Parts: sequence; structure tokens; C-alpha cells
Amino acid sequence: MDQPANKTEIVAMRDPAKVMRLARLGSFHQSRLSFMRILLRRLKAEDWRFERRMFDIDANGVGVAVYTAHGPQNSYSLIAFAHDLPAEKRSDRVIAEAWDATFTLFDGIPDAADIVRLTQNVPLQEAGRVSEKELSVSRANRSVRLWAHVVDRLSSGKQPDEAMISEIGYLMRTTAVYGSGKLGAADREVIADRPEFTAPFQAEMLSVYLTRAFVRDLVEHMAVAKGGNAAVRMDPQIASRLGIGNSTGLGMAPFLLNHPRLFNNWIVAREAALARVRSVAVVAAQDVERFKTLFMRAALMVDQWHSEHPLQIARLADLRCDIGLQRERLDRNFPAGPQPWNRLFLWAEDALSLEGQEFLASLLLEMHPELVDGLADCMSDPHGRALIDGTATVGAFRALIAQHYGWAQDIDWNQRENIARAWYVSAEKLEPRLGERFDEPVADYEQPLAPARDAMALQAALTNFDDLDQIAPFLLRYPEHRHTVRRLQTLASAPYGEIHDNTISAAVMPIDMLRCKLSFFGAVHFDPRSDRWVRICMFANAPYPEELANADADLWVYPQIGASA
Repeated sequence: MDQPANKTEIVAMRDPAKVMRLARLGSFHQSRLSFMRILLRRLKAEDWRFERRMFDIDANGVGVAVYTAHGPQNSYSLIAFAHDLPAEKRSDRVIAEAWDATFTLFDGIPDAADIVRLTQNVPLQEAGRVSEKELSVSRANRSVRLWAHVVDRLSSGKQPDEAMISEIGYLMRTTAVYGSGKLGAADREVIADRPEFTAPFQAEMLSVYLTRAFVRDLVEHMAVAKGGNAAVRMDPQIASRLGIGNSTGLGMAPFLLNHPRLFNNWIVAREAALARVRSVAVVAAQDVERFKTLFMRAALMVDQWHSEHPLQIARLADLRCDIGLQRERLDRNFPAGPQPWNRLFLWAEDALSLEGQEFLASLLLEMHPELVDGLADCMSDPHGRALIDGTATVGAFRALIAQHYGWAQDIDWNQRENIARAWYVSAEKLEPRLGERFDEPVADYEQPLAPARDAMALQAALTNFDDLDQIAPFLLRYPEHRHTVRRLQTLASAPYGEIHDNTISAAVMPIDMLRCKLSFFGAVHFDPRSDRWVRICMFANAPYPEELANADADLWVYPQIGASA
């Protein structure tokens, strides 16, 4: 995509050494390049059509429903199974065996035989199996307190309490949304060449979007089952504020470490977009006013963001303070002269916390969609796993280590606090875990998720080899370094693919990895429950499928001024 013609100079992308620190990554916010927003922009631009083909749910809330999205070339159907789950069986853990609802995204329109087959498998989740006709498998549990409240109020002809809607924000939360071959579903390669799935995680986002419509319909159905003719539908403005919750734990954190090239592409798209916007030479007066209005809407979103965790409470306090400083800056002295967006951003780097800087970065991307949106097509990784080039020289690897891990050179890897943790997979819970290396018997089960330590170990092992030696003979003698050699060759073309922090130190905050990834999904209202798991909300304020054609398909994420808190 071309740079703006009225530029004075091109602002460079921020250095990976600055961007790729966990504290900054853990301060990212959703943006125009978040996957939910990419999806809804496309659905509206291409005039997708939606229908509820089936809603066979009984008075106990048990049954099946089918919601179909019709695009220019393909149709996709969410098949939703509703269950009457006893309270004692409700759990958000990955090892749970029952849920309030289970789902699959079907490639096309299912027939009766497909429904029968999937009825026998999807409700079982891990214990079942699906086919290449299914693109994702997911499950969700009710937010029990809000669910009961909404059913009670609607069944008696009243609307839900808006304060409870704002406090909780969702009627159901997903506990897993599986794609890319999980449980027998289609591999990514099956759908990767379809335009609607060019950007990452679009099938999963479509599944969640349709799930939101089903959840609204189900709660209204249950209100009618309880109240009969006295029941009413939810006010559309109240319903619009409800998203789909999600509980995410450590299982998501290793993803960023295990997919350096894909992670690089996400960061590069965001950083390139920010650099393009900062390079804009002249900003029209109406665009300044548009930015101020959007800023106020974003500030309202932060006002509605609640958390009980000390970590997030402190970050929210910093962000709200930053918003106050930004508001004062915008009111009194909007940057004059060339490249005003860049001047505003440079001021923020000096005056604001990381939260405030990244909040502003996301808002700046909103101002020039013509410079930003096309980058969504560059965020996937079509190459797959890299092969090792055994002819590469030892000298080349020494240079790569210096380039990507120079920050790790001064860490004493013999100190207990620097290797205090170990990543492993729990056999009981079937989830990644971060154990205490010196207090738990986990070292023998450690996963290769400490790339900085491993790079330093490779550097030490290369000591007795010459720069011109090829890496293949070295790996024959020291095969334990193969994963690091492969990673370094991947990073050679992925400068933003590595986190510049020690992922096994006593001070590591896995929550930063979770938030970074979830910000690219488009999540808002991060609510940590520890430093290792977080609850979020997806598609809050978004138009429902039947509203999309006549609604804002993009800036919906920011509540309108005057919306209830």
C-alpha cells in the first residue's frame, strides 16, 4: 500500500528491542487490525446474509440450533447444542466433561445426517471426533448470576438491570474455541486460500460472532418458557452491550513462543500501520475533531472497564491518569506543524505509561483506514514450519544470536531467580503449566519455551567451532540445539518474532503474553484473576448479524457517548 503523498519524511517502525518487551506487549489494546474487527468489516463490505435455519430448543433449554452465514462464495453454519447442565458439573477447566452449550462451525449447510453425526460428538468435545467438514469446535458456560437475572427480568416483562449488564458484560463465556485440525476438524490449509479466511483466526471469530446471536436468542427463549405471554424480548440497546466472555489460562501463553513467524507478522502489521499514520504530514481540522470524538468514546470504554485484581487495578489507574493527560493535551494544545500525529505520539512516549502509549497507538490507527486495513492480509503465515539449512555457517548463527538475544547476554543463567520457572504440560489437567523448578519435580518434563536461555546455551556450545564451519556437523554432535538453530533461522526473516524477556525467571508475568494475543483477537475489558489467567469480553457493542447491513461494522467497539456505565 502506498505511503501518503503529502509526507515530509517517513517515520520508522519502532525498534523490536523497544516493542517486544513483555511489559509493553502486555499493554496492547485492540485495534483496526484485531481479528474480530477485520471479520466484521469484511462481512459488511461483502454483504453477507445471515439466517437462523433451526432453533429446536425445548422448555428446559435443551436442543440444537443452526445459524448460517452466506458469503459471496461460501456459506458457514454454526451448529449449537444447548444442554441442561447441573451446577456441580459447571467448570471452565479444559478437563471439564460437560458444558452449558457446545458448538461447531460447519463448512456449508448441514443436512439431517450431519446433525445426527455431530449430535453424537460435539457435546463430548475432546471425547468426540468431528470431520474435515467442521472448521472449529467450541463450548461455553453461563455466567450464572447474570443469566438467571436476565431470564427472571425478561420473563416478568422487565428489562435487565443495566448496572449488572455493565459489570459482567456477557451471558456466556467460552472455555475453548478449537480450530486448525483439533479433534479431527479441518486443518488450516483446507481454508487458507479462501478470501474470508486470509487473516488469522477468522473461522474462530465467525464462530464466536454467531455464538453471540445464539446466546441472546436462547436467553429470550428461556424467558418465554418461564413467563409465557408475560415475557418480553431484550431491549436491543441493552442486548448490544452484551458480548461473549472467555476464560483464558496458561494454555494460550506458549502460542506466541511457538509461532515466532506468525507473531512477527502480527507485530509488523501493527507497527507498520503505526509508522504510516505517524508519517502523515498534514491533518485536516475535521480529522482532528473526529479524533477527539473517538478519544472520548475510547475513554468511556475505559471508564466501563472493571477489575478486582490488584495488577489490573493499578494498570487501570495508570491508564485513566494517562487519559486525563491526553484530554488536557488535546484541549489545550493539539500538535501544530507537520506530522501532528507523530508529534502527539512522541509526547506520549515521554509523558505517559506504557498503557497510555499503546492506547494512543490503537486510536491513531483509526484515523487512516486507507493506510491500515490492507495490512490485515499480511498477518497470516503461509510458510509453515521452517527447515534447517545445514550449510549455514557458525558465524551466521553467532550474528543472529547477537541480533536477537543481545539483551540476554548479561543474564546470569546460573542464578536461581533467572531459571526459577519451567514450562511443562500437566498430565492431569492436559494444560501447559509454569512450575517452580526448585520446588516441584518438573525439570524433567520441561518444554522448550525458554528461547533466551537456550540461545545462550547454543552460543556457549559454539565456542570451539570456527565461524566458517557449517552448522550441520555441529548439530550431529549436539542435536539438543536443533530447536534453537531452527528458531534462529526463522528469526532471520522475523525481527519481531521474539519476546525480549526471560520467560522462565521468577519475575515473569505470563498474563502479559495472554493479553498481547487477546488484544490481536480484539478482546476488551481484560480482567485478570491471577498472573496466569484472565477473563475477557468479545464482540461487546457489535451489531448482531441481522443488524450488520445497516450498522457501523468497525467503530462499534467504542461505546457511544451517553451510553450507560
